[in-house]
Parts: sequence; C-alpha cells; structure tokens
Amino acid sequence: MGADKNYSLPENIFQIIFEKSPGSLLVKADKSQFTIVAVSDSYLKVTATTREAILGKGFFEVFPDNELQVKDESGARNVFTRVVETGEKIDVHRYRYDIYNSETKSLEVHYWSCSNVPILGSDQKIAYILNTVSDITEEVRAKEAAVESTNRLQMATDATGLATWDLNLKTQVFITSPRMAEIFGHSADTSLTLTELRSQIATEDMEHIIRRSYIKALTTGEYYYEVKIKWPDQSVHWIKTQGIIIFDNDKHPLRMLGTILDITENKRDEIRKNDFIAMASHELKTPLTSLKAYVQLLAKKLAKANDPFIDNALAKADNQVNKMSDLIYAFLDLSRLESGKLHITKQPFDINKLIADTIAETNLLSYSHHINFKPKGVIMVNADMEKIGQVINNFLNNAIKYSPKENPINVSCKIIDNNVQVAVSDKGIGIKQRDQEKLFQRFYRVDNDRIKNISGFGIGLYLSSEIIQHHKGKIGVESKEDEGSTFYFTLPLFNS
Repeated sequence: MGADKNYSLPENIFQIIFEKSPGSLLVKADKSQFTIVAVSDSYLKVTATTREAILGKGFFEVFPDNELQVKDESGARNVFTRVVETGEKIDVHRYRYDIYNSETKSLEVHYWSCSNVPILGSDQKIAYILNTVSDITEEVRAKEAAVESTNRLQMATDATGLATWDLNLKTQVFITSPRMAEIFGHSADTSLTLTELRSQIATEDMEHIIRRSYIKALTTGEYYYEVKIKWPDQSVHWIKTQGIIIFDNDKHPLRMLGTILDITENKRDEIRKNDFIAMASHELKTPLTSLKAYVQLLAKKLAKANDPFIDNALAKADNQVNKMSDLIYAFLDLSRLESGKLHITKQPFDINKLIADTIAETNLLSYSHHINFKPKGVIMVNADMEKIGQVINNFLNNAIKYSPKENPINVSCKIIDNNVQVAVSDKGIGIKQRDQEKLFQRFYRVDNDRIKNISGFGIGLYLSSEIIQHHKGKIGVESKEDEGSTFYFTLPLFNS
C-alpha cells in the first residue's frame, strides 16, 4: 500500500524535534569557532539567549570564557576540543557559568552539568558536537548549605566536647568524629574500630547497661546510657551516650546515630559527694541510736506519771527520731547503690505477710489514714525482704503525705502472668503527666505549690526503682491530677 499523503512528515521534522528537545545545542566540529547550528527552546531559556542572536555564531562569541575557564579542563573550549580529538563522549558533572540578568543588570551565579556527544558526518569524521546542559544551581546550593550545616554542627560538637558516631547496623560500618578517639584516651588521629572501643568498656556495663539500652531502643527508637571505660593507661573514666535508631519501612533497624560525652569529672564529683554522704550518715547513726534509746528509757520512766503532755511529747520525739533514722538509712542506701555496693540478699517469703507487717508498723507511727488490705492466701517471692519492705513502706508514706486524712488508702497484691503485682492507691492530689516520667529519677521533686511544705529529698522513689530493677521487676505509677495515684511494682513469682 502506498503512503497516505495526509500523514506525510514535514521536511524539517528533525529540526522541529531538536528545537523541542531538553537543553540541547548543536555545534560544528570546527575547532576555531565551534559554530552553533541548532539550539533547543529550553537551552535558550536556561541561558537567557535567543535563537536569532546565536545561530551561525561561534560558541565562544555567545558564551565567552574567562581566563580560569580557558585553563580549566572542564571548561567548554577544552571539552569540545577533546571530543573532536578523541571521538569520545565527555560528561562534565559540574561547572560554573554565570548568566546575565537583564532585569537586575548583573551576572547571576549558575552551575551546570552537561553531556558532549560527537556526531559523525557522511565521511565518518566528527562533524558536530551535541551539547546537552542542565541547570543544577539549586542542587549545588542545597549541597553547599548541607555542607555548611554539617560544618557548623561539627564546630558546635567540637566546642562542647562531644564526639559523633554513625553505625550501619547492616554492614557494621562505624564512622566517628576525631573527638571519639580522644574521649577513649587516644590521639585524635587514631582510627578505632567498634570492637576496639567496646573492649575498653567495663564488662559488667556492656552486659547490664549497653545491651539493655539497645533492646529498649529497638522499641522506643532512643538510645541512652552512662558507662565506665578504661583508657590505655588503665585510668578509669565515664562516658554518656545518646542516640537514635533509624528504621526502614518494615520497622527493621538500619542505623544508629548519636553523640558521646566525657562525664568523668562529673562522676568523680558524684563519687566524692556520695562518699561524704555515706561518711556523714554513718557518723550520725551512733548518736541517733543513743538518742532513740534515751527517749524510750525516758518514756518508760515517766509512764507512771500519767501526764498526757509528757506522753505526747515523747511520742512525737520518738516519731521524729524514726524519721531521721529512715532518712539516714536512705542516704546510706543511695551511696551504696551508686558505688555498686547495694547488696541484694534473696530468700523465699510470703509477700502478703510482709505487706501486712509493714502496714502494722505504719499504723504505729501514723493514725491519720485508714489502710485497706485484704490478702488472699500465701504468695511466695524470692527477694530481699528488707529491701522490698522499704519499697512498700515508701509507697505507704507517700500515700499518707499526699492524700487527705478522710480518704482511705488501698493496698492490693495479685498474681499477673507469673508475676506478683503490689499496688498502693490513694485519692490524693494526683500527679501531672509531665512529672510521672521523672518521678523515679534521683532527687526529683514535683514542682507544685500544694506540696512545697511537705518534707522530702526525692530519693525514696529513686531507691525503690533501683531495688525493684535489681530484682528484675518493674515499677510504675498511674495517676490523674486531683483524682489520686496508684504506685505499683512487680516481682517474679517464686516457683519452688
């Protein structure tokens, strides 16, 4: 069948297609001129030129190069020449050529990438060069801004003594800033592997702190710990690590990013402070014990006087001595805990009986609240009875301090999933959500005008939390402001 004349292509179809192509310029392979013979609309647009102004002219008449570009291997003159001489396609990924802005009447900085393809003539010699360009100014500026931001971040971390790290969890490629080596006791130019760094971390911290932090981070996405390290000179130091885990779309961990800070001086200050607290508390124990004995002897001696004022005064004095004793022992436990000397002595016992005994002791010291507890049978746990008693006592004392006298306190003990849960509930002032996450931190006190006159150092719940964690249990609080609070802890059920 013959071709339908209604569908015949125009003779200048290839010129039309070229002119509509993206960012293309066709030049002759004449080394002296590189005459422009065709140009696309988009090329004219990005270079702010017109077809009439450039066709038939030499490339460097339209786009003159300066001295630097003449010497630059990626400059257009050198690239065009190499294409003609080698017959190979040459790509230039980035070069600068500024464009004149007729509105501002000034040159504007522009960056380009281009491809230069040789085109053969009928004699199989290079007749033309197809020059295709792309304006990458915004991309270059974005990269420069990112580099500037990175440099500023590096300067900030260097100024604060922070080291940065990046761990690829798939490949185990580990990248750190030079400060990392210094924090671990090496010169800044030392290249350390992840294995080498880990070998300097205390074994017990690696097992009990770092591994637990990582497991927790797989859920929360956040990574935090403080551990002890040993320098090559065998001196002991401490570091604080904070970071995040980056996950893929399927929630699989891909990378860990973070910072490390040397906190050795702060830790040494803490140790000195704890040593002082321990020494002072220990020295206070003896006179306080004597004072308690004298108060008890005096109460016994004056019992026959039947003087209500004396009985009441001595009872209050004994109560204050007990409070002071509890505070001193709390400080001693705190110093033992932070020096790693808090010993847990486990033995099987009935936790319901311990709760009942603790409530009875509490009632001897305070008649202000009615405490409800209905034990159901015997529930055995394997734990340090004295330490668990401290936790229960702390919960009860807090409930008494922060709830009205007319409201009862409820205590429960039940088995949940092979664990024992003990809970103390009150109808007191409650706790704001923002404070609940910090209650178990050392020395944390809720900032509330309603409790500013209630005594406390913020160490009871911290010690309770540490005691329960040493027993591999959990501790927590549920509360609503003005409605009350429930403090609870769990312990593994004892299976004989």
